[in-house]
Amino acid sequence: MLEESVKRELRAIVGDKYYKDDNETLVTHSYDGTPMLQSLPDGVIYPGSTQEVSDIVKVLAKHRIPIVSRGSGTNLCGGTVPTEGGIVMVMHRMNRILEVDLENLTAIVQPGLNTKEFITHVEELGLFYPPDPSSMAISTIGGNIAECSGGLRGLKYGTTKDYVIGLEAVLASGEIIRTGGKLMKDVAGYDLTKLLVGSEGTLAIITEATLKLIPPPKYKKTMLAMYTDIYGAARTVSKIIENRIIPATLEFLDNPTIRVVDDFAKLGLPLDMAAILLIEQDGAEESAVERDIALITRICEEEKAAQVSVAQNQDEALKLLTARRSAFTALARLRPTTILEDATVPRSKIADMVLEINRIAQKYNVQICTFGHAGDGNLHPTATTDARDPEEIHRVEEAFAEIFEAAIELGGTITGEHGVGLVKAPYLEWKVGKAGIDVMRGIKQAFDPNNLLNPGKMFARETRKRVVIQRG
Repeated sequence: MLEESVKRELRAIVGDKYYKDDNETLVTHSYDGTPMLQSLPDGVIYPGSTQEVSDIVKVLAKHRIPIVSRGSGTNLCGGTVPTEGGIVMVMHRMNRILEVDLENLTAIVQPGLNTKEFITHVEELGLFYPPDPSSMAISTIGGNIAECSGGLRGLKYGTTKDYVIGLEAVLASGEIIRTGGKLMKDVAGYDLTKLLVGSEGTLAIITEATLKLIPPPKYKKTMLAMYTDIYGAARTVSKIIENRIIPATLEFLDNPTIRVVDDFAKLGLPLDMAAILLIEQDGAEESAVERDIALITRICEEEKAAQVSVAQNQDEALKLLTARRSAFTALARLRPTTILEDATVPRSKIADMVLEINRIAQKYNVQICTFGHAGDGNLHPTATTDARDPEEIHRVEEAFAEIFEAAIELGGTITGEHGVGLVKAPYLEWKVGKAGIDVMRGIKQAFDPNNLLNPGKMFARETRKRVVIQRG
């Protein structure tokens, strides 16, 4: 519990209305999108400006009180669970688009801005902001930056880090810094902008972002390719890229996911397929898009796709993309607890990774469906389980540990877009090594010497022992 004198200092900054510590508010901010993780904060505060954030941080730094900055809490790595108590700083009041610069094709926004609202606004102005996390209807730009969110368009257009060109942020001391700006080139010292993107609130609190915008594609085509052989789908992915075609979207769904999504979205998909690829291409010229779709269709057929179909209109295409975005929602209907993970492998290893996931699920007798961004190798193995069954949850945890190890063995990583947070922290050393952990700890120490910014995240108290994979 905070001392009353500290509460008075905080209320003096934001007003009584924007500091809360009633039980309902504390419980609401004790968890995020990650299942089975919960920890009560001591208070919740809602700043309305950068200066208020700075003043709040100075008070909390003086009293050595932890701070967890938070958007909508949709993250899936336990990144905003206040495991060490302290104050949860909710950024929703700072939710404005401060500027859209049509001359420089940039936007300046506050961190609490809803992602979809921003995307819709810039599209109405004839511009395009490509990052499109599946949570965009709920998530905030600040949360996207903290986690370096990806999305369905990541293969062609990149992820959040590719569009953040400047930041305003408050350090653990309360000092305000600015990095980057409306610049396409800037090599003045270390790239602090890129360092803060994906730092999960452990290095600074982002209060403003300058984002790069681009002209929108004029033409789009969406198609489905269905396979009875998972390797055929994987070979198609590799061959599309090998032919110098970079689709806007290249998504993968395995058979269990196909069944659940079809039941949810009523698409009439054939339920005997081993895999489906959802492919979208866009571009400035209709002829180029049509040419790419024709070549992709030929590749799919050469790789023995059982069925290839092209959406005949925008409504049909939107229905397909919406169905893919609904995969998590559809899976969440199956059982009380849904654990959505991510692991990334080279594109050429997609089939091997899916087969490994299936083997591991069978080994531990757990239900795991797999979908994801095949074009960039980012898969989402998703376990449907029940948190009330500790023995089953243990088997799920053991299965995911082996899945992460399998991804690394195949030249991949433990997370492609969800982040490290609390959940992946015990595995981080598997990927970056002890020397890498030491470098990261040194950066954390330089930014946050008293470990007040989102403590307990990124760095595990103890690295998990590596898994020895034994294949039959």
